[in-house]
This record gives sequence, structure tokens and C-alpha cells, in this order.
Amino acid sequence: MTLDIRQIHPLFVGEVHGIDLRLALDAATVGEIIAALDRHAVLVFRGQDLEPRQQIAFAQNLGPLYLGLRKIHQKKVHRYDEEAVSDISNVNEDGSIAERDSLKMYTMLANQLWHSDGSFQRDAARYSTLHCVVNPPGGSVTEFADERAAYDALPDDFKKRLEGLRAEHFGLHSRIALGYDGYSEEDRRKLPPVDWPVVRVHSGSGRKTLYIGAHTTRILEMHLAEGKLLLAELLEHTTQREFVYRHDWRVGDLLIWDNRSTLHRGLRYELSERRELRRVSTYDPEFAVSQAA
Repeated sequence: MTLDIRQIHPLFVGEVHGIDLRLALDAATVGEIIAALDRHAVLVFRGQDLEPRQQIAFAQNLGPLYLGLRKIHQKKVHRYDEEAVSDISNVNEDGSIAERDSLKMYTMLANQLWHSDGSFQRDAARYSTLHCVVNPPGGSVTEFADERAAYDALPDDFKKRLEGLRAEHFGLHSRIALGYDGYSEEDRRKLPPVDWPVVRVHSGSGRKTLYIGAHTTRILEMHLAEGKLLLAELLEHTTQREFVYRHDWRVGDLLIWDNRSTLHRGLRYELSERRELRRVSTYDPEFAVSQAA
């Protein structure tokens, strides 16, 4: 099968036609999808009627499954039995809309900050697949920023300034920053900070890319305040409109993105309206080893 892909942003993002992700994929098609992700960083598949297990089966074509924050939420009741499925919704396990002061809602609000999935773990997420199941009446939007193009656009002296710098990433940082104080010391111990180079080389494309976002807390080689200001400056640069794609969700959409070369965020929607998306991600053990300190 040769994929029919149309680029829908001047810099990145491909919309893929003529494929049913419920069906088993041969090695050649999987290879085309991975090559397309190396090129486009984000792929859009419309009209995909997937059950959770079908989404898992598709994601497994792309690598080993990433379990994310299940590491500290093992005792929590989840809406999905499948461990690899992340419930990206404002819905409780009993089907009711989550309370505004609940961890569930803090997590959904934290998703409105620019971030890369799983950057706070050594087995960080490589690809994320997100499937729209219920869209609120007023619609909902997710934005993506191309960290490769953002790096390319930096002045040469700024690029030189970033050489050798490493940023600390902490998984609970974004929730705590928004005011949630329900994490225990045990939670914090289960998810210790990790650090990554601020500039990394993408193994698929060979392009240099920034690796920043809401999970970053400091630059290891810099004074705390100076490092925070540098991270804020890089985030402001990376999320300029020229580097950003806006996706207006439709039920049945499935998006795949490469967390090694993009940031994303959900935009504000009416929290009292039901919104349900399912995420299944993979991680990259080879990259974890090669880029670790």
C-alpha cells in the first residue's frame, strides 16, 4: 500500500487518506507511516471507528507501549481496563463529569500547557496516538508546534548558546504549578525528575530539535532564574504562529505525533460539556539510552 498523504501546514503535518486503522498493517505500510512521521511529525487520520483494543493494536506497530503516569496511579480506578489506554477526558469512572477541583480536572487543565508527552520519564513517549470519541457541542482544539523548525529559525549565536545545556523535566510540575497540592511524598519518589539535552538530534530525520515544554523546571548548567527565563524565551519562540498547527477535532479523528520533535496543547473548552479522547503511546528505549547523561 502506498499512503495518500497531503501536507496541510507549510512546515509539517500530513493528512492521510485511504487507510482503515482497524485492519492489520503489513511491514511496508508501517514503514511508510514511520517515514511520514519523520517527515511531517504529525499525521491526521479522519473517520477512524476504533475500539480501545484496536487502537492498542495499531500503536503496537510503532513500538513498545508507554504507560505514563500509571506508575503512580496504579491503585486508582480507571475507565478503561487496558493499562496502555490513557483517558483524556473530563469524565469520571462512573460516567459523571469530573469536579473542577479533582485531580482529573487538574490533569485536563494541565494539558492546556505546551508539553511533550512523557518527557519526565527516562522511557519517554516517542509516538502518541489520540482518538476523538466524544467532542463537546462547542468543539475542541489541539495545537502542535514544530520544534525542528523552531530550532532551525534560531540565530546561530543562540544555537551556540544552547550547546551542551540540559533541562530537568518533572512530571508533577505542571499540576503543582496550576495549584494542585494532593501529591504525596511517595508520589514524588515514584516519579523523580529526569534531564535531557535542550537540543537533541532526531534519529529518524537527522534534524536538530528543541526539547522543552511545561514539564521543564530548570537548566542544570545555569543559575535557576536565568535558566527559567531561557526556557520561557525558547517556549515563546517555539510557539509562534508560523510554527503551529491548529487541529479542530471531529469524532473519529485519530492523530499521531512524534513527541521528540513537537509540542502540543489542548485549548480551552467548556469543562461542563463532555469531552472524551483516548490516547495510546509508545516509547523509544534506544533514544532513552543514547541521550541519557
